[in-house]
Amino acid sequence: MTTFASGTDTLTRDALTVLQPGFTGTTAPDWLLRRLGEGLASVGLFGRNIASAEQLSSLTAQLRAERDDVLVAVDEEGGDVTRLEVRTGSSFPGNNALGAVDDVDLTRDVAAELGRRLAACGVNLNWAPSADVNSNPANPVIGVRSFGAEPGLVARHTAAYVTGLQSAGVAACTKHFPGHGDTAVDSHHALPHIDVPAEVLSARELAPFRAAIAAGTRAVMSAHILVPSLDRDRPATLSHRVLTDLLRRELGYDGLIVTDGMEMQAIAGTYGIERGSVHAIAAGADAICVGGGLADDETVRRLRDALVSAVRSGELPEARLAEAAERVRSLARWTTTAKAARPQPAPDPEVGLRAARRALRLTGADTFTPLTDPPYVAALTPVANIAVGDETPWGVAAELFRLLPGTETGTFSGEDAGLATLAAAGPRRIVAVVRDEHRHPWMSAALDTILRTRPDTVVIEMGLPQAPPRGTLHIATHGAARVCGRAAAEIITGA
Repeated sequence: MTTFASGTDTLTRDALTVLQPGFTGTTAPDWLLRRLGEGLASVGLFGRNIASAEQLSSLTAQLRAERDDVLVAVDEEGGDVTRLEVRTGSSFPGNNALGAVDDVDLTRDVAAELGRRLAACGVNLNWAPSADVNSNPANPVIGVRSFGAEPGLVARHTAAYVTGLQSAGVAACTKHFPGHGDTAVDSHHALPHIDVPAEVLSARELAPFRAAIAAGTRAVMSAHILVPSLDRDRPATLSHRVLTDLLRRELGYDGLIVTDGMEMQAIAGTYGIERGSVHAIAAGADAICVGGGLADDETVRRLRDALVSAVRSGELPEARLAEAAERVRSLARWTTTAKAARPQPAPDPEVGLRAARRALRLTGADTFTPLTDPPYVAALTPVANIAVGDETPWGVAAELFRLLPGTETGTFSGEDAGLATLAAAGPRRIVAVVRDEHRHPWMSAALDTILRTRPDTVVIEMGLPQAPPRGTLHIATHGAARVCGRAAAEIITGA
């Protein structure tokens, strides 16, 4: 068992226990190992920490050599948001593709295989699935991360995902409570508002969370959103009415409550991470996620000291901090016993590709003749949101090159994207790849320009398929994972 450093008092250990910090590099720095010895119980991993499955396994072993019951968390949704395969693109389609197929057995199988791979690398807490009902098509941060826009569909697939993931002994963290789907603002940048009546929220946003709780989700992540019908003053992460009155008492949830990243501007830009963390624990949160942007020992020290000072001043009840710390330890115990008590799911390396193929929606396929000559792939590329990041490759060019060597590609954006595409493509057949065309007027204008001159263009929508299908063949993939690109390339080439 882990032996804590002498001289670390109970209050300080509890304050460290509720933190989920990150770090830079692919090996654990000395300061992090020292904090694990002092009481830190969780570590969050991001794309910058992962180079390969073998390296990740070595890293988690290094952490467990210091503390054997450490919670190792990662933001691995599959689809557009991947950390395991951040440099190659995911082997799994994301939620929107699974919702488009609407086969709960398939969703459960995909999540089980994802969980199996995480567990094999030593990860035991996944900040997934997204249970947000994407009721606002203009949502800049959820989109294809959601199973869909219909609450019943999202609810049944959220439950299936939780069941599949946890069958591998990896704790699910259902997010973003009480629902981030009806926002037009990204909480990484500012504080979104959801101005809907409580009865609408209950029937729409809360339905998937009820399903996740019934399925036994071990963790729930709060959203940095203001919902005036629940609390007019404080965002959900900092709201006692949302976290304790609603989630704990009304919905009957007794597992771990984790905050979304506290360095996101919705909190950091309004309350600051220290005050925000104190308010979050007081409101009912049990774990403070920080480390996506702030990833150093100074951040851990600041948050630890803020929590300790708040207890000593009487602002934060010591019993509330102790309760939060115990929930963290309880989840750590569950991950240890769950993995030991149940057989791991049988490997199913092709389940992601099968799901991606089934998720395709084709328009014009009846009259389309597969390509035999290498085309020109024009990626009409929007700015990626922070959750997705800009280091994960997406599109179909690599897969088309594999099937049609000699395929060329270019990336275009802005008002001249259409003309630039035509000039770059020359006589080659054009495959235009878009992502959320309905949200980007310049993208629609570029397609207008391309299709006027080259009506034989193939159009692939790798975001939400909200714009009318067009092109000689239109393929909606419902996500931009690597397997989605492969499935689309197979259609284009008849492979």
